[in-house]
Amino acid sequence: MEKISQFIARLFLGQIFLLSGVFKISGYEGTQGYMETMGVPGMLLPLVIFVEIAGGLAIIAGWQIRLTALALAAFTLIAAVIFHHNLADQMQIIMFTKNIAITGGLILLATHGTKASE
Repeated sequence: MEKISQFIARLFLGQIFLLSGVFKISGYEGTQGYMETMGVPGMLLPLVIFVEIAGGLAIIAGWQIRLTALALAAFTLIAAVIFHHNLADQMQIIMFTKNIAITGGLILLATHGTKASE
């Protein structure tokens, strides 16, 4: 039962990155434009897509879990600060705290790993 619950937890954490990366491909120009309006060079979008898709798949698969979880935790925290810093906007507060919660889950995953990573 523990292996199943760990897989489900990794699936729930990883899918948000996987889907986000896939959606960025289909909305490439819009995402690139949004990044640029927030002061992030649009040429970084392929790297962002790679980090999200590869990181999401690695979390789901349980591959290099501690390293991947730490990398995605840093990525998610940076994204929160850059893209969701307008705390006067209720939606941005929700997005910011969502990113903080995901970062917390990733830090737990990095700290405790999985049975397979120990």
